[in-house]
Amino acid sequence: MTNNIIEPAKELPVRASADVLVIGGGPSGIMAALAAAEDGANVMLIESRSFVGGNMTIGLPILGFLGQKGNQIIKGLPQKYIDRLKAIGASSEHRPCPLHMSLTLVEPEAVKTVALQMLVEAGVNILFYAFCAGVVKEGDELKGVIIESKAGREVVLSKVIIDCSGDADVAFKAGVPCEFGNEQGGVQPPTLMFCLGGVDTEKLRLSIAEEPRTYLTDFIPAEYFGQNNQFVLVGMRNLINQAKEEGLSLPTERTILITGLRKGEIWVNMTRVNGVNGTDPASLTRGEIEGRKQIEDIQRYLVNYVPGFENAYFLKTAPFLGIRETRRIKGQYTMDRDDIMSCRHFEDAIAVASYPLDIHHPVGGGCTLEWCGDCYDIPYRSLVPQEVKNLLVAGRAISTTHEAMSAIRVMAPCMAMGEAAGRAAKMAVKQGIQPDAIDVKALQQELLEKGAYLRIPQETTI
Repeated sequence: MTNNIIEPAKELPVRASADVLVIGGGPSGIMAALAAAEDGANVMLIESRSFVGGNMTIGLPILGFLGQKGNQIIKGLPQKYIDRLKAIGASSEHRPCPLHMSLTLVEPEAVKTVALQMLVEAGVNILFYAFCAGVVKEGDELKGVIIESKAGREVVLSKVIIDCSGDADVAFKAGVPCEFGNEQGGVQPPTLMFCLGGVDTEKLRLSIAEEPRTYLTDFIPAEYFGQNNQFVLVGMRNLINQAKEEGLSLPTERTILITGLRKGEIWVNMTRVNGVNGTDPASLTRGEIEGRKQIEDIQRYLVNYVPGFENAYFLKTAPFLGIRETRRIKGQYTMDRDDIMSCRHFEDAIAVASYPLDIHHPVGGGCTLEWCGDCYDIPYRSLVPQEVKNLLVAGRAISTTHEAMSAIRVMAPCMAMGEAAGRAAKMAVKQGIQPDAIDVKALQQELLEKGAYLRIPQETTI
């Protein structure tokens, strides 16, 4: 029996044509589509799920709106989106955090609705339930994407395509050179988030503030919990160790908890499934099964060891595994750890970020954090892939090393990259040129005029 089947060639119907086609409706994809459609361009957004929002819908706070010095460094369209959420009580302020620089708590269900409203208002043509199955390419120019759905295989043609899949799906299928994980191919493990209700968050935070030796937290001083009703908790390693010694199976070394916007809700970021390949459905399935299995002992641990959880009950799991890392493209410039740690300026900067190097180790349950002390630029060249034209990439799949990706992967920088990619694609279409040929100074000027934050004009290096 052969291991390969030859699929007969067939003509594929063209479902649609667009000026700009965005693949993936997560944080970067939403912003890319909104930015590209701002001046009336024909923009299409394709998302494989039944909703937009991506990782903003799994119970995580949005990290990275503020820099390490407390100043706001992500503005523009991402801030307009937060303002829309805040108007209906579905987002907190950007709150300084000693560990993560800043937290912006959002209500997962509202994220879906508000983002969809904004896309519809902008005139974006949205298609759910469709996967990127291949590409249409002439020479080194990408002409469109082959999609797969219950309607079969179809084609969407576009002048410029923005890959916001998070996994470089379009770029990989188009032949862009890609890297995967660290030097050994290991990736940061995913997490299946889940939410508990009935938590006495006041008892939790005051226990930490008043008994810091018992409830020891990582990096975050006990005084922080005395001053903040909504917070992220990372630590309590001693309680984890005690619970393990007493027979519980816990996959992580630290307790990681996030208060929800609703009273008594806590989102738990403690499952870890090592060795999951986020581009392989069998591996993802194993991750979902193992993640759900881990929840049982994690919930027992919280109820029996952590103050405030005595009457907690299970509410819900996230709709999918939170994937931290898969493919990264090789672009015209590859960001590395030195760019992060030296707070580097770039002449072609299109976003500013400040989140630390944050590596959840591919093996074991540990995590390493390193802060640069201020913020660093993300260059446009890292969004421009090698070898393939008519394509931009935004989000965690841009051109970085494994280490640098651990810093730029969080949602606020991804949103800023998406806005820049959308504006760049729109400029390329208007001028009839390739995205790598646009005037980056003009892109920077438009970003600034639309409210984005850039560290220019200053002395820069390239």
